[in-house]
Amino acid sequence: MFDDLTKEKLKFYVYCLIDPRTERPFYIGKGKGNRVFEHAEDSLNESLESDKLAAIRAIHSEGNRVKTIVIRHGLTEDEAFKIEASLIDTINYFSNWLTNEVLGHGALKFGLMTTSELARLYNAQPLDELLHPAVIININKTYERGNGQLSIYEATKEAWVISEKRRNSIKYALSEYQGIIVEAFKIESWYQCLSESKNRNRWGFNGAVAEESIRAAYVNKSVRHVKKRGAANPIRYNL
Repeated sequence: MFDDLTKEKLKFYVYCLIDPRTERPFYIGKGKGNRVFEHAEDSLNESLESDKLAAIRAIHSEGNRVKTIVIRHGLTEDEAFKIEASLIDTINYFSNWLTNEVLGHGALKFGLMTTSELARLYNAQPLDELLHPAVIININKTYERGNGQLSIYEATKEAWVISEKRRNSIKYALSEYQGIIVEAFKIESWYQCLSESKNRNRWGFNGAVAEESIRAAYVNKSVRHVKKRGAANPIRYNL
């Protein structure tokens, strides 16, 4: 544990937990004080479950100790957020080592992108026409509410009020986040979701990332110019 003087000097910091058996990082975090040591303590509480804690318990079961590294310290909280998110993005891009259950702060808006994606993000061309039978689904709330590493697909696939006629005709779902189409999915089948509302049936879809010709037509296009029809409705069928 850090003493009081060390904790004061550290301020906010970004740290890494490493599996000594492989020398690979399995968790990136940010915090202050003794945050870096608290995960090992949490692993002793059998009522707590997560991939991170499972990894720590596996290391301990073989008589090893988790290696801890402080990557940057003396940070503000905002600086720590940004560095943590950058590291999570980068490691996840090249490997599946991390057990982090939540994407880095601001990951979708400011996270890892190709240079062409960045260019389109800040100079996104308007989407003026739906060339295919598609529904645009706004995932601002479903993505941000997500517990765990909620993917765009998971945030998009359910649960929506969509009529049978629409379900029979729609072939693609376009994920809209903060006015930009961030992904396109090909819908393969529909399933009914449990709903708190007794009067409205909600539906979800099974699907996969759409073919490249579809993605090229929609992904990274802007719908910010489109006047909203009913601000509470997260789905739209036309522009």
